[in-house]
Amino acid sequence: MSSNAPQQPPADRPRRVLIVTAHPEPRSLTAALADFAVERLRAAGHEVRVSDLYAMKWQAALGADDFPEHPADARLEVLPAQREAALAGRLAPELAAEQEKLRWADAVVLQFPLWWFSVPAILKGWIDRVLTFGFAHGPGVPPPYTEGALGGKRGLLAVSVGARESAFTDRGAHGPLAEVLFPLQHGVFWFTGLAALEPFAAYGTVGLPEEGFAKVAEAYGRRLDGLFTEEPVPFRRLDGGDYGRDMRLREGLEQPGASGLRLHTL
Repeated sequence: MSSNAPQQPPADRPRRVLIVTAHPEPRSLTAALADFAVERLRAAGHEVRVSDLYAMKWQAALGADDFPEHPADARLEVLPAQREAALAGRLAPELAAEQEKLRWADAVVLQFPLWWFSVPAILKGWIDRVLTFGFAHGPGVPPPYTEGALGGKRGLLAVSVGARESAFTDRGAHGPLAEVLFPLQHGVFWFTGLAALEPFAAYGTVGLPEEGFAKVAEAYGRRLDGLFTEEPVPFRRLDGGDYGRDMRLREGLEQPGASGLRLHTL
């Protein structure tokens, strides 16, 4: 079976990184880590663009305004409307701008605090509105769970977590972090073709002292240094023969002891 490792950008140009960050407080740990990431990546010779969603006053809710030429009296069927607008270049300007950033990027970093075991609503709104049918998935692009529409790019989740690390383990009350973030790692990144790296998590971040930030930044820096060299999470391919036509994993292919979401990694 072929790997889901993305093709690397040509060696004769800098790597390009899009950081999408979501926190309402510009003095937050999330904002500080985003600033740190920009500096670290640029110091390594990479080009960086940032979408600071709160600073942009990003609209979280998908709606008819996303499709300026959709008839006001017509029923809004979201997927067809997305595809038609995306292919015809008639999406709302802010959506087209974010899609262009994704085309430009070789890697995408989502920087956010873990709120209610997921992303802040404003970041979910970015996912809902930017990863449109006809651009990130759907007819005319490669199938999901392959080197799909955004194939050749890498994805990293950089998460600030208030709880202690032990709470996000196999026996922890919250469950393993990889499983908590599976909808993003597998259902957003790998679904669209982005090769997902293991998430970076800063734990115990409530009231983090200055020396604690230094340790977090040191660990984060190591992960950023490996953004284009780390092996991605080995998610199974949809087109590799592991799944039947019903999209269920074929019997006998699971790793010893694997169950649940772990069935979908090699």
